[in-house]
Amino acid sequence: MSDATGQGGAPAHAPSQVPAWAWLSLAASMALVGSYVGLSKLLLAAFPVLLLAWLRFGMAAVVMLHWVRRRPGEAALSPHDRKLLFWESFLGNFLFSICMLYGVQLTSALAAGVTMAAIPAAVALLSRAFLGEQIKPRVATAIACAAAGIAFLAVARHQGGGSEAATGQSALGYALLLAAVFCEAAYVVIGKRLTGNVSPRRISALINLWGLALVTPFGLWQAWSFDFGRVAPSLWLLLLFYAVAASMVTVWLWMQGLRHVPSSRAGVFTVMLPLAAATVGIAVLGEAWGAAHVVAFALALAGLLLATWPERG
Repeated sequence: MSDATGQGGAPAHAPSQVPAWAWLSLAASMALVGSYVGLSKLLLAAFPVLLLAWLRFGMAAVVMLHWVRRRPGEAALSPHDRKLLFWESFLGNFLFSICMLYGVQLTSALAAGVTMAAIPAAVALLSRAFLGEQIKPRVATAIACAAAGIAFLAVARHQGGGSEAATGQSALGYALLLAAVFCEAAYVVIGKRLTGNVSPRRISALINLWGLALVTPFGLWQAWSFDFGRVAPSLWLLLLFYAVAASMVTVWLWMQGLRHVPSSRAGVFTVMLPLAAATVGIAVLGEAWGAAHVVAFALALAGLLLATWPERG
């Protein structure tokens, strides 16, 4: 997910001139992010978290190897760019992946969808804290809605019963998902500070390599005692989809859409992320849902739309 929401694009066309494929690119990008967040539950049943993250970064590094090299005419990386790229990867790739995967493992794909809808609200909070951007009343309401949706789902799950240990694991899972939200928000805020000298494709490849370097010691540790022979071929294909979608395809689709759509309007399409994650949880994973989930999801989506819907004028 982390690579799909942080960068800008070329000047956008007027709304009346936006081609239909540009809107579809934005929607498809966010739907892919939501789907791999949901489908990661299947991968977590077969792979330990740190090994899964290592394999994801490793596969993506091979696929994106040709994106690493600087293109003719592209400026060299400055020391400032290098620092930002490291933090972009550490927070938006490495920590996001670890927190998201552990969080999904301890909760559900449906819970991840509700929680991930808080990303625009978290971006607003961090932009206020680090960039000095003002939080408007509508955005403040969005933050309240996002927080209420997550809290409502967590409380409903707690009241649904279960052992004390299971309740503690669930609480930890929600905390990790919320940490993943703020990691992604930090990625977006740091992305605003990048100079624009580096192409989106090269940024994606470089931060993926940083993510691979950071997780490799942990991945090797878990790989040492892991039986790779018991992993079904279908899961290897799903892992390849996860790696390519998370690090490459979603970025390309998002950037293609942003070339023609204003950023303020493009943000609305992040609604596809929680919708896709929840759909995968219910339709593919068979996760149970009820009135509490509907209320929580409605609050989360209301907060997302309030935070991203373009203002008039």
